Order: sequence, then structure tokens, then C-alpha cells
Amino acid sequence: MDDEERWCVVTGGRGFAARHLVAMLIKYGMFSVRVADLGPTVVLDSDEENGVLGDALKSGRAQYVSADLRDKLQVLKACQGAEVVFHMAAPDSSINNHQLHHSVNVQGTQNIIDACVELKVKRLIYTSSPSVVFDGVHGIFNGDESLPYPSKHNDSYSATKAEGEALVIKSNGTNGLLTCCIRPSSIFGPGDKLLVPSLVAAARAGKSKFIIGDGNNVYDFTYVENVAHAHICAERILAAEKTIAEKAAGQAYFITNTEPIKFWEFMSLILEGLGYERPKIKIPACVMMPIAQMVELIYKILAPYGMKVPQLTPSRIRLLSRNRTFNCSKANDRLGYIPIVPLQEGLRRTIESYPHLRASVQAKKDGLSKGSESLLWRKKKQIISVMLILATFYSSFVATGNTTVSAVSKVLLAALVLLFIHAKLS
Repeated sequence: MDDEERWCVVTGGRGFAARHLVAMLIKYGMFSVRVADLGPTVVLDSDEENGVLGDALKSGRAQYVSADLRDKLQVLKACQGAEVVFHMAAPDSSINNHQLHHSVNVQGTQNIIDACVELKVKRLIYTSSPSVVFDGVHGIFNGDESLPYPSKHNDSYSATKAEGEALVIKSNGTNGLLTCCIRPSSIFGPGDKLLVPSLVAAARAGKSKFIIGDGNNVYDFTYVENVAHAHICAERILAAEKTIAEKAAGQAYFITNTEPIKFWEFMSLILEGLGYERPKIKIPACVMMPIAQMVELIYKILAPYGMKVPQLTPSRIRLLSRNRTFNCSKANDRLGYIPIVPLQEGLRRTIESYPHLRASVQAKKDGLSKGSESLLWRKKKQIISVMLILATFYSSFVATGNTTVSAVSKVLLAALVLLFIHAKLS
């Protein structure tokens, strides 16, 4: 296979971090890039149409293939003729759906491994997660790769990512396949459609003023270009001479910006950079946890009827209130990974990439009109009415000593109070 025919595959290639990896691979020109994702066709953003990906698709240096990782035949088609596979595909981590996560993160990963072995792909780089060693109870400070998988993970996403990672590590050396796993911590940067938009939506709704926990928990964040760079470092090392490649293969690596920062300070820098106030009101995690547990229970019941995924889940509260920092020495030593974009520069680029989300833009677009004021008052009246009805119900039945109705009404009243607080905070 000559240089012009060298292909790599990026699964989940239309995802946030994967888009940056695809662009970097195209720029470096080492491989032609096959972008694999669920969509039937590729739909480019306006900046992509005239960018490196748009040009590569037109010239044939990049291809798009629709592939569901749960379908082995589709996986085989996507990986045909590839020298390298970057397996980045994963479902939304915020949806605590074990069946979905297992089918993609475990079954889908096994299909990728089987295809690589059958098609004699040389190298497989798997995008894992630091959460594979996080139990949701104990914080992690400067954790390294000697940390074991916990007996119980924080959520189904983390548990199934750990299963997938273990499969990839175990497959190293099968039919000449070299593998390794990248664990990037808390990815941020331009193109993110979750973190920054969610922060801004909360700020615009007046709900970003709260800190969950004491606000002192420390995190490692990773700028998205550093994540892409780490994947390429891993691929280059696995392609190096045998002794170097074999030392790096079959291992997992934490990847960060190597600049730990308080979690809520990081969030505040983004909010302030976009013109919003930083969060200041601290709420203990132990206060928020029962609210989140009640909301999660209600979501499980009402999800089939269209209830949206709640923002504050128990697993997310644990993530927001614990230390999570990781040591990158192993990645530096064996992969040659050093961050190429410092944290503050990454923050600056991230903030500049969201001009449409600035507070000043929102203020010009839709300041409070009389109509919106009346709508707000209408909502307040609805809340007051509900509270009055509940008060009447309570005084009529609970206070009278009717034990059966009393027990039920107390549960309903507690549920409403928790939901009300959740609505104000999430």
C-alpha cells in the first residue's frame, strides 16, 4: 500500500473532539481520512464547507461513511483497507441508559476490535475516559494509571467505557494489532455543543449563580486540540520501531492540560468571559443529592412520555463536587505527549468562538418587553396557585389526621417541593 493509499478511520467522526482530530489528521497529511458516523450523509457546518474537511472531501482525501457500530457488517465496511482506526464514538454520557451505553461502548467496541483483527488493521487507538477509575464517592487527586477500576462506577457510561477499554487492552497483539487507550479529562474548546451552551443557557435563565459543594474541588481540563494531538502522538508511537511501540502498546494514558484548576473557577472564567456573572451561592452537595435522586426517579417514569433529560442527576452532582486531577507523566514518557495549547490560551480561544452567546448579544436581541414581563408574572401566578392548592389540600386532609391520605399527600408535597427547588437550580 503506497503513501497515497494510506487510510485511517475515525469513528464518531462528527463528534466534538473527533472533528478536531479529523482536521488535524488532514492537515498533517499522513493519511487519507474516513469519517464514520451514524448520519446517513455528512452535513458540514458553514466553517467546515470552506475549511480543511470540505476541501478534503472534494479532493477525495477524506470520505464519509455511515456506520452503526452495533452492526458488524457496517463496521467491516467502514474499516476496509484502513491502516489505523481511531475509535472515538460513544453515546451521550449525560443519558444514564445502560442498554444504550453497553450496546455502543461494549458491543460496538468489540465489533471494532473484531473488524481490526479480521481486516489486519495495524493500530487501534481507543478514546476512553478518566471516569473509568471514578466511583463517584472518592475524589481523585493526581491519579495515575495504577488506579484500578472501582467495583461500582459513578454511572453506566463510565462502567461501560471501562468494559470497552479492557477489551481494547486485552486485544493488543492479536493478529499483529497494536492498541492503546487515551483518557482525556474534561474536554473543552471551540465546537463544544454541551458545556458552554449549557452554562450560557443557565446564566440566561438566572440559574448559574449556584455552586454545588464548597467550590474548592480541583479539576484537570483538556483543550480539545491537545486531545487530538494526544491521539496522533499515540498513533505515531505505535507506528515506531518495535521496541518503542511494544512498550507503549496495550496501555491506558491519562491526558490533561497539566494545569489543574478549581472546577468552579474554570466555569466562572468562561461565564465572565462571555459577560455573565460568576456563581457565588454555595449549596452543599448533600442538600442537592436527594433532590436529584427524586428527579431521576421521576424521569425514569416520565421519559417515555417526552420528559427531557434532567440537568442535575446524582452522578452529575458527584462529578461537580469532587476532586478529579490526573498525572500525565506516563503519556509524556511513553507517547511523547506535551500539551500544545496552554489552558489560558485554550480558554481565550473557546470564549472567542462563541460571540453569539455573549450576554451583550442577548441583551440587544431580546431585552425584557412588556409581553415577556406579563409572561413571567403569569408563570409566578401559576406557581402561587399550585402552592395555594397544596396548602388547602394539606390543611383539609393532612392536618385532620386522615392517615392514608396524609401519607400520600406528604409524599406528593415533598416531591413537589423537591421538583420546585430543582427547577430553580437546574
